[in-house]
Amino acid sequence: LGLLYQEYRDKSTRQEIETRRLQDSQTDPEESSPSEETPSETEPASTPESTAAPQLNLLRNSNSRFNLWQDLPEIRSSGILSILQPDEIKLQEAMFELVTSEASYYKSLNLLVSHFMENERLKKILHQSEAHILFSNVLDVMAVSERFLLDLEQRVEENIVISDVCDIVYQHTVNHFSVYITYVSNQTYQERAYKQLLQDKPAFREVISQLELDPKCKGLSFSSFLILPFQRITRLKLLVQNILKKVEEKSERETTALDAHKELETVVKACNEGVRKMSRTEQMISIQKKLEFKIKSVPIISHSRWLLKQGELQQMNGPKTSRTLRTKKLFREIYLFLFNDLLVICRQIPGDKYQVFDSAPRGLLRVEELEDQGQSLANVFILRLLENADDREASYMLKASSQSEMKRWMISLAPNRRTKFVSFTSRLVDCPQIQCVHPYVAQQPDELSLELADVLNILDKTDDGWIFGERLHDQERGWFPSSTGEEILNPKIRAQNLKECFRVHKSDDSQRRKLGSRNRQ
Repeated sequence: LGLLYQEYRDKSTRQEIETRRLQDSQTDPEESSPSEETPSETEPASTPESTAAPQLNLLRNSNSRFNLWQDLPEIRSSGILSILQPDEIKLQEAMFELVTSEASYYKSLNLLVSHFMENERLKKILHQSEAHILFSNVLDVMAVSERFLLDLEQRVEENIVISDVCDIVYQHTVNHFSVYITYVSNQTYQERAYKQLLQDKPAFREVISQLELDPKCKGLSFSSFLILPFQRITRLKLLVQNILKKVEEKSERETTALDAHKELETVVKACNEGVRKMSRTEQMISIQKKLEFKIKSVPIISHSRWLLKQGELQQMNGPKTSRTLRTKKLFREIYLFLFNDLLVICRQIPGDKYQVFDSAPRGLLRVEELEDQGQSLANVFILRLLENADDREASYMLKASSQSEMKRWMISLAPNRRTKFVSFTSRLVDCPQIQCVHPYVAQQPDELSLELADVLNILDKTDDGWIFGERLHDQERGWFPSSTGEEILNPKIRAQNLKECFRVHKSDDSQRRKLGSRNRQ
């Protein structure tokens, strides 16, 4: 492919967005999108220049056109498009995209190694340990991608109609894809080392800038190449999901796709956990140093504990006179550290320290919103500690700076509290949905990073432009600005998205049912 993976991925996701927009505007979601139409009968069929298999012509083509399986001259001239059912053509396209995107990804990896890592000037500037942190085990990742791509190409060579690719995905995920966990787990060190090198070594900064200007890089930054393996392993899971949605139900291909998806999900989760582990440990050590206990000390650092949310709220001091209301002394500042299993309530003291005066297990927290209480009590909610640091029940009336901040605190403090809309996991027939059209990087622990074309159920929303959503492909939840997405208005498309999601995760559901049955026994 003429396209680097960054370009390929961007085109692919934007095409997905446009396809969904078109479907959303139609009354029948089964109507084909332009990307899925079969070629016109009147269009002249191209004669293949050789007997080479169609996928090899595409992978070796320097033309940067974004190709479809059905666009290949060999496919058009074979007459196969008039024989295959529309659903099978869509499945062929889904499998073909997995192959061509791997070729594009391998090309970008190769450029990262040959153009950046093996550059003689860069080698002289970087110490061996710096180079190791910066490039990690990228050679192992590239070798795995090459082996994977060769097996995919061989499969496509076997027949003009691709039989399956998920069995190959499964084998490589089980046997080789652990190299991704190693690479991605190094990401925090990698980012830090890159920033430090840019800051401390002008020669490094100069060489990287010159290398980025090379036409080979097509205007893409060095950092966009470094992040490729993490983006690819996540995208690969979505490509298998796309195949899974199109294979016939209860078929061998469905079983293979489910197996491949399950293994990929395991690798992606291990990658995510690897990234989080180091940053969480450092964050917990930093927080512990800032806390001073007015009550009995609680050990903060634990391998199973991490921060969910922190920030300042206003605490109501109790019944006050109207004069106090006028002078705005009804509330005083408190600071909350909310962990996955513990709430710590503090007051900020000089020296960037926090004095802890109460705490409670997160499972013993309850929240309640106050409504229609006038402007002075706007964005106020009640926080109840069923059992606090003194082994008694305690209540706090807390005021947030905005409606979104109030809702974010309430959902974080009591995650099982019912939201405005019900989660898709409840098997609700319909639920508001949104698709991401602008990527978003989470700024706070309770936010959700979004990629282009992500589809989410809307669980809650605020008047000041925030949405609490649950992403369909991995059930991750979090807040994000409403400006990042477009709501899906067609109820048939929403229902279709849910149906596809249930199908993708049905193996997870059966596993959960087995565990539940075992626990009951």
